[in-house]
Amino acid sequence: MWWLWTAYAVSTAGTWLAFDAFPMIAILVLDVGPAQVSTLAAAGLAVGAVLAVPLGPWVEVRRKRPVMIAMDLVRFAAVLSVPVAFAFGVLGFAQLLVVSVVVVAADITFTAASGALVKALARPEELLRVNGRFEATMWTASALGPPLGTAALGMFGPVITVVANGISYVLSASALRMVGQEPDPVRSAASRFRFADLVEGWRFVLADPVLRPLLFNTLLVNGLIMAISPPFAVLMLGELGFAPWQYGVAFGVACLGGLIGSRLAHPLVARFGRHRVMITAGVLRACWSIGLVFVQHGVGGLVLVIGVEFALILCAGVFNPVFATYRLDRVPKDRVVRVLSAWSITGKAATATLTALWGVLAGLVGARTAIVVAGFLLLATPLLLPRRSV
Repeated sequence: MWWLWTAYAVSTAGTWLAFDAFPMIAILVLDVGPAQVSTLAAAGLAVGAVLAVPLGPWVEVRRKRPVMIAMDLVRFAAVLSVPVAFAFGVLGFAQLLVVSVVVVAADITFTAASGALVKALARPEELLRVNGRFEATMWTASALGPPLGTAALGMFGPVITVVANGISYVLSASALRMVGQEPDPVRSAASRFRFADLVEGWRFVLADPVLRPLLFNTLLVNGLIMAISPPFAVLMLGELGFAPWQYGVAFGVACLGGLIGSRLAHPLVARFGRHRVMITAGVLRACWSIGLVFVQHGVGGLVLVIGVEFALILCAGVFNPVFATYRLDRVPKDRVVRVLSAWSITGKAATATLTALWGVLAGLVGARTAIVVAGFLLLATPLLLPRRSV
């Protein structure tokens, strides 16, 4: 498990070091507007999700570690094409779109395989603690990565963090090679690409009285939060004139809330119970995004962004590991990959759709109004949380 965590840690560190690298390259190098930045985010998610559809059944019947290594190498090759094109002066918006698609498809496959591997290697009573450790690692990387990455961007150019991200995938693949023997995969009569197998994952989720509302809740919450991101980046870096390092610092400091939340998850569950903690954190994480509409230029605006995002991410840091453990406990081992693939693909597709819509909305009515609309919709999402544990 230690080597699996190491692989996750180094790849996550690289990802957050390259925080919003493609949107910033698009804004600062290619001089695009909010609609194109949203298109970049949405297209990668949408097409990547479609490409990942046949990969769920394929991963189900294979050892997960080699699949994860292969996905790391695919991501390495894809992201390293960006600095190479930039060095030769041929980098364009179309290449950023293609690379985004490849990376998202590989991300979905890697995530589904890693979730199944965690469940195979960890004892049931350890799942919450393991997921909490992974969540803490993610938030530590997200707190340190954006400030360091945007500082490096200012010092060494717009693609330096993309290079670092590519190297992190190689290091992750090297660590995965050291993971111990995993159990043999559960094989079924269907070992070829079958969309029906992925449909079975969706069917399982929709038939479960707890997973079904959780699916719709997470689709909307995650999708609306991510849909705000491109207009907000354009608002901060363009209209309000914040420097890239300020943008990175604001997000990085706020991510300390995620680290704190992930460390609180286990003791809170021990005291109050898993369902109560998940519902409370799920409600609270929907209450903060609307505050971003009040951001202004200067130190006060930066402090506001940090405060709002800190509160949001603190609640998400508690919710995510509890939710991930809850979901894994309810899914049989022979269906984990199919369920996680279906869940991830649906999430990416929903986020892509909402991101594209909010890009259009921001182009028509402005970034602030788009943020207000998303903020009010987020306030209604707790209605979709499951009322009771089954």
